[in-house]
Amino acid sequence: MSDEQDLGITESKEHATGEWYAEVVRKAGLADYAPMGGFIVTRPRGYAIWERIQDYLDGWFKDTGVRNAYFPLFIPESYLEREKDVVEGFDPEVAWVTHGGYEELEERLAVRPTSESIIAPFMAQWVRSHRDLPLRLNQWCSVVRWEATETKPFFRTKEFLWQEGHTAHATQEEAWEEAMTRLDQYERVYEEVLAIPVLRGRKPEHDKFPGAHTTTTVEALMPDGKSVQGATSHYLGTSFAEAFDITYADADEEDRSAHTTSWGLSWRAMGALIMTHSDDQGLVLPPTLAPTQVVVVPIWQEENKDEVIEYAEDVEAALDAAGLRVDLDDRENRNPGFKYNEWELKGVPLRVEVGPAEVEDGEVTLVHRPDGERATADFDGVAGTVTDHLDTVFAKLYADAEETLEGEVREAESREEILGTIGQHGGYVKAGWCGDEDCEEPIKEAIAAEIVMVPEDRDAEPVHDACAICGEPAEETAYFAKSY
Repeated sequence: MSDEQDLGITESKEHATGEWYAEVVRKAGLADYAPMGGFIVTRPRGYAIWERIQDYLDGWFKDTGVRNAYFPLFIPESYLEREKDVVEGFDPEVAWVTHGGYEELEERLAVRPTSESIIAPFMAQWVRSHRDLPLRLNQWCSVVRWEATETKPFFRTKEFLWQEGHTAHATQEEAWEEAMTRLDQYERVYEEVLAIPVLRGRKPEHDKFPGAHTTTTVEALMPDGKSVQGATSHYLGTSFAEAFDITYADADEEDRSAHTTSWGLSWRAMGALIMTHSDDQGLVLPPTLAPTQVVVVPIWQEENKDEVIEYAEDVEAALDAAGLRVDLDDRENRNPGFKYNEWELKGVPLRVEVGPAEVEDGEVTLVHRPDGERATADFDGVAGTVTDHLDTVFAKLYADAEETLEGEVREAESREEILGTIGQHGGYVKAGWCGDEDCEEPIKEAIAAEIVMVPEDRDAEPVHDACAICGEPAEETAYFAKSY
């Protein structure tokens, strides 16, 4: 296959979303499939995007008292068993190590599916007094969950990257405030970094984190009408503290159980990013995350080659000096059209074109990746102008995603209306719900939709008086949707 053919996206986002997504991931150089089913290889360009998401969140975590640590990849089976006092566990999804070299291990080791059972015992050691609280820990790592599902890079793989925060507090109020601080930060990273608006809410009781008192979530709507659980923040109450003996002596020397939280965001956020903004030309990235924010493309003929390239180098130097991530594409073996297509495929937010006319007039031509909008600007002050255009590109991406969300939250008062609305339009459907998990099953069975969240405020009045499924009095509002 020629380079020109390999650049093109052959699948349609609208009509073959899954195939299109996989093609964008591969051709934009983000990831490849690993030889073991269910795993991927994250390529440098893909990992660079994850690093930028990580940088934003890591800074915000540290600004609010969180310290990073690292705990072992392997968890003794006896530690995981202790968690069964609180939860059923991840048994069906756990990968086990039974041998070290040729020797059978005395105790099986779990490859971490999550880290409560290895972190909590050490929190118990490190907390003795109320003066040791709050304790705020976070780790950036990978986890393994042996799910028998079709691989979708970044959305669903057996091994994935994430951060997991674990904290301990003296009171329920402090722990709840902690959980909400993290939910705020997750909402912020989606809206201010990924350019994706989200809905905030709680998971229903039957879908909250096992052992948690409350699981809160941010949900993002994809262009195909499916929801993505963007991140979750859990108030765990004292259940984990009691199981793992995380206790402290209060000011009166009375022993008390700590209130704990856990919270996490995975590289599923990258899947949401790719799915939301990209198009049939390839990857689209907001300037906040793009490894290359601006590409400068000189366009020359032999008689003016030197002066055009020199001018383009001056543009690149001005942008680089302003701290912008810029590449100069002065390859001689590629024509401008090929370069445009390649950089569009890779998701660079802004292209700067420089030809003989721009050199003569002391100008640059700017082209926005999302929609091809063109503008001409003076070379003087080019860094400030480019920065303004990058801000405009971000605003366009957010506005498009917001338009996708707006109007995609509908109401329904019966099972038939829920099924018909999601079947026809996708998106979210709000309905009165009695709180019984059984009333979710007919929707799951018919169209594979589920309750992705309920309102964050437990005291919020239900949208309708009666449950849309069984007709009993509604306890709260349920948001039904298909999800990734």
